[in-house]
Amino acid sequence: MEIDGSTSLSFLTQDDYNYLFTNIINPNNKRIRQDDEQHNDDQGVGEDGEKKSNNNNNIKEIIASLILLEQEEEIEQKKLLFDSEQHKKMFNSNFNNQTQTMNHYMEQLQNHYSQIDQFHHTSTKNTRLNAVATASTIVSGSLQPGSDKTGSKNQTGLETGSAQPLKTRIWVKDRSKDWWENCNRSNFPEKEFRQCFRMSKSTFNMICNELDSSITKKNTTLRDAIPVRQRVAVCIYRLATGEPLRLVAKKFGLGISTCHKLVLEVCSAIKTVLMEKYLRWPDEETMKKTKEDFEGIFGIPNVGGAMYTTHIPIIAPKVNVAMYYNKKHTERNQKTSYSITVQGVVNSKGVFTDVCIGWPGSMGDNRVLEKSALYERAKRGNLKNIWIVGNSGYPLMDWVLVPYKHKNLTWTQHGFNERIEEIERVGKDAFGRLKGRWGCLQKRTEIKLQDLPIVLGACCVLHNICEIMNEEIDDEWKFEVFDDEMVVEDGVCSLDCLHARDQIAHYLLHHGRAGSAFL
Repeated sequence: MEIDGSTSLSFLTQDDYNYLFTNIINPNNKRIRQDDEQHNDDQGVGEDGEKKSNNNNNIKEIIASLILLEQEEEIEQKKLLFDSEQHKKMFNSNFNNQTQTMNHYMEQLQNHYSQIDQFHHTSTKNTRLNAVATASTIVSGSLQPGSDKTGSKNQTGLETGSAQPLKTRIWVKDRSKDWWENCNRSNFPEKEFRQCFRMSKSTFNMICNELDSSITKKNTTLRDAIPVRQRVAVCIYRLATGEPLRLVAKKFGLGISTCHKLVLEVCSAIKTVLMEKYLRWPDEETMKKTKEDFEGIFGIPNVGGAMYTTHIPIIAPKVNVAMYYNKKHTERNQKTSYSITVQGVVNSKGVFTDVCIGWPGSMGDNRVLEKSALYERAKRGNLKNIWIVGNSGYPLMDWVLVPYKHKNLTWTQHGFNERIEEIERVGKDAFGRLKGRWGCLQKRTEIKLQDLPIVLGACCVLHNICEIMNEEIDDEWKFEVFDDEMVVEDGVCSLDCLHARDQIAHYLLHHGRAGSAFL
C-alpha cells in the first residue's frame, strides 16, 4: 500500500513517549501519572502547558494517519471485491455465450446433414423413376399394333409371343437367402437363434408384431416388398453382432445400401412405437415400488434410480473434432479416441427409465447432466422426495446423492460410501449388459453421427424389452464397462444437501445397514 509523501510525521521525544504511554496506552496507572505531575511541580517549569499541547497534537496526527491508512485499505478492499465480481460476471457471460454458440452450431450441422440426405434421397428416387419410365417405354413399344399373335417381329424388331401385356419387373441381382430362410424356420434351434439375435424367438416375434403396422411395405409391380420379419431381423442382427454391413447383406441376400436403410427405418420405428411404452419415467405408483425395492436391498430410503454415464466410440467426425475427443480413453488405449455420451437412469432391476444421448465425449458427467431432460424435470420440481444416486462425477444436489469425496473419512461416511457404490453398480452393470447384448456399441460404428442417437435409443429400448422379458445374458456376451470418473471439485449445491446426506449416513449406521468392509 502506498502512503502520500506530503504527509509529514514529526519524531517524538522521550517525554512524548512517556506521555503517550501514560495517557493512551496505560491510562489506568494513576501512580505514574501522579509522579509525573509531582515531578513537573517540583521543577516549576513554566512551559509544561505548551509541551503537553504539542504532545497532544503529535498524538492526534498519529491517530489521524492511522485512520487515514485504515480508510484507504477499506477502499482498496472494496475496489478489489468489486473488480472480482465484475470478472466473475464477465466469465459467466462468456461461458453462456459459448454454450449457446455451440448448441446453435450443432443444430445447424444437423440441419445441413438432413438437407444432404434429403437431396440424396430425391436424386435416387428420380433416377429410379426415370429407369422405370424407360423400361415401361421399351416394353410398351414391343406391344404396339402391327405385331402379329404368332410371335412375328414388329417394326421395333422385338419378337412377341402373344398380345397379352407383360408384367414389368426391375432387374435384381440374384443373391442367396439360405442363411435367413434357415433361421426363419419354425424348427430352427432356440439356442442358435439366441446366439444370432441376443433374444429368444418369443421376444423376437413380439417385437415383430408391435412394429408390423409401422414398417410393413406393399408389393409393387416392380418388385416384392421385404417381409416384416426379415426387416426386423436385419436390424437386430446388425445391432447384436456389430458385423459390417457387407457381411449382414450377404447373409440376408440383400444389398448393402438396403440393409443400411432397413437398420435406420426399424430403429426409427422402435423409437416412435416402442420407446413410449418400454422406456419412460415411472408414474407415482411405479416410483413408490422402485423406492421400496431400493430401500429393501440397500437400506437407503427414497432412492428412485441409479445414474451412470458411458461413452460410445465413434469415427473422428469431419467437423468440430475437438469436442468429441476423449482424452481419458486416448491415454488408456494409447490410441486417439472419439466418443459420444449416453447418460441413463435405471431402476433396481436395471431397466432404463431415462436416457440422454448424443453429447460430445469431451464433456464431463456433470455437464451432460445439466443438458439432460432429467435436469429440467428436477428444475420443474418433479423430483421432490426422490434421490438419484450417482458417482463422484456428479455434484451433490437436492435430488442427486453422491458419495463423500474428501480424505480421512469417518466410519459413518465409509459405510455410507459403500452403500452408494453398491447402488452405482446397478447402473454400471445395466450399461454392461446393454453393451454386451448389442455388439455395435463396443467398437467404432459406421453409422453417421446425426443418425447415431436414434440407433442408440433403439438399443436402450431393446435392452429394456429383454430385461422385462427376463432374457438372460450369456457369459460370452458380458462386457466390462470402463469409464473414467472426472471428480467434480466444487460438487455441493447447498448446505441442506450436506445435512441431508449426513442424516442418511447416520441412519444407516444406527440401523445396522452401513457397510463393514472398512473395518
